Amino acid sequence: MPASAQSIKPIKTAKPGRAAVLRASQAGSPADAGTSLHSPVAAQAALRTFFRIALAWGLSNEEQQKLLGCGRTTFFDWKAGRIKAGLDAATLERLSHIFGIYAGLQILLPIPERADAWVKKPNSAPLFGGRSALERMLAGQVSDLFVVRQYMDAQRGGVA
Repeated sequence: MPASAQSIKPIKTAKPGRAAVLRASQAGSPADAGTSLHSPVAAQAALRTFFRIALAWGLSNEEQQKLLGCGRTTFFDWKAGRIKAGLDAATLERLSHIFGIYAGLQILLPIPERADAWVKKPNSAPLFGGRSALERMLAGQVSDLFVVRQYMDAQRGGVA
């Protein structure tokens, strides 16, 4: 497994800075964080990054909860920073796709306001059928996040 996929370093910024959010998903080895990917420390960093992306995208609590695929109590515990354990594989997969979508948007649309607005704009690509990428992501399945990420990777010329 590449080092960038093994751990996530905590980041400290006052607002959802583009470089800071991207660095969180490109952190070094577990030795850097002193922990594994499945630890509470890594979970805190990953969720902190997610909530910064959610803020940038203007997502409601309900939309955030659906993207994370968790229950209401868990969601509000996580949002309040009460993280007692590492994240399960399904949540890590969801976060990975969301981070990839976010990173792809930053590359394709370097003006932050445009990148952040894209997820809510109607899209004529066949994958979206005139609906927004967010509507597709909110369909509830990990596969919906995957296909949006795959679309972003293809648009920027990356490997799907």
